[in-house]
Amino acid sequence: MEEIPNKSHVLVLPFPVQGHINPMVQFSKRLASRGVKVTLITIDSISKSMPMNSNTIKIESIPHDEAPPDSYDNFLEWFHVLVSKNLRQIVEKLYDLEYPVKVLVFDSITTWAIDLAHQLGLKGAAFFTQSCALSVIYYHMDPEKRKVPFDGNSVVELPSLPLLEKKDLPSFVCQIDLYPSLAKLVFSRNINFKNADWLLYNSFDVLEKEVIDWIRTQYRIKTIGPIIPSMYLDKRLKDDKEYGLSLFKPNNETCMKWLDSREIGSVVYVSFGSLANLGEQQMEELASGLMMSNCYFLWVVRATEENKLPNEFISKAKENGLIVNWCPQLDVLAHQAVGCFFTHCGWNSTLEALSLGVPMVAMPQWSDQPTNAKFICDVWQTGIRVKARENGVITREEVASSIREVREEEKGIMLKKNAIKWKQLAKEAVDEGGSSDKNIEEFLKLVLH
Repeated sequence: MEEIPNKSHVLVLPFPVQGHINPMVQFSKRLASRGVKVTLITIDSISKSMPMNSNTIKIESIPHDEAPPDSYDNFLEWFHVLVSKNLRQIVEKLYDLEYPVKVLVFDSITTWAIDLAHQLGLKGAAFFTQSCALSVIYYHMDPEKRKVPFDGNSVVELPSLPLLEKKDLPSFVCQIDLYPSLAKLVFSRNINFKNADWLLYNSFDVLEKEVIDWIRTQYRIKTIGPIIPSMYLDKRLKDDKEYGLSLFKPNNETCMKWLDSREIGSVVYVSFGSLANLGEQQMEELASGLMMSNCYFLWVVRATEENKLPNEFISKAKENGLIVNWCPQLDVLAHQAVGCFFTHCGWNSTLEALSLGVPMVAMPQWSDQPTNAKFICDVWQTGIRVKARENGVITREEVASSIREVREEEKGIMLKKNAIKWKQLAKEAVDEGGSSDKNIEEFLKLVLH
């Protein structure tokens, strides 16, 4: 690994939620391993949950007197104001002739950060925590300057993407009225194409080849993923086994002990991430479907969701299942007992499953998840998607048959074979001389010299 000769300093500003912080912390570790000084900027309430090694990444915490607002809209504005008031002071505090601050790597949804960076004489790199395909969709389907007409039902044809039906589109495109403020936020990220000095994506070249080739004809893009702890991929960063932040307390010992007692490939791992909320009827159908599948299952049900489980299910499930509030997902996916991942298709979870060679049952909920599910099933061919009824509910029969198809039927063999192929390609991308490894090196040379 080449070490950058110029002693320089990179600031990293993630949006303070788990799914955005994790990949940006991992990217910071990759930068630090190349001899670059890295400071992660976050808020007090997050930094207290981050036992970071001070020899690799420094944390600059922004104090706040009051708890962050619950409302998403208010939180966005609150974070914007907080960073705007404090960034200049932070940069001045970190002033060092030996390690000059050169660039701000900012979460792509904090579009205002590029202006702050430029005002302080810094370059700005927008970090996208979702797929490149999402960016192409948002770019072409921006309601303010829509380049592609969409009547709500027709199939959408976009450059570099497969044909997309309504069920494959992000919820902010096909259900814009349901999420007006979030829709405005995701489409505002298009500003980064115009204003940011670089675009960084948590993806890798062969994973979204056509999409990436198209974006490269328009903008300065660097794919630098998959950004997961090194010990699960290239093992080049010593002891890098976890992201370094968990806003939920995982049941590590319980999960791993239980998995150790199961046969190879016998367990279905079920998780819908840190944000998704299933309705009571859907929870009941999912619970019954898991029982009907006659397989072992490890199901993450957050504490706030437990009251939706059917009463009789918890006692019945003890025979074949383990229900926990949170778990060490990477360790679980890497365990030989896990043969299938029943997932909401969040981008981090999707990349983790691809990187660890685990076939999926896709049950997307909202945001980018329907598009990720389309790629999982039709492009990368590492999973199948459950089919919902007209009322949107996935039945227990559909849950059980989908699990059986992945685990027991001929298609499952093909899915597993493809999953192993993507695992190898993911490792190659981040390993020495791989596409993402070279892109990080090139990015640093461009920025720091």
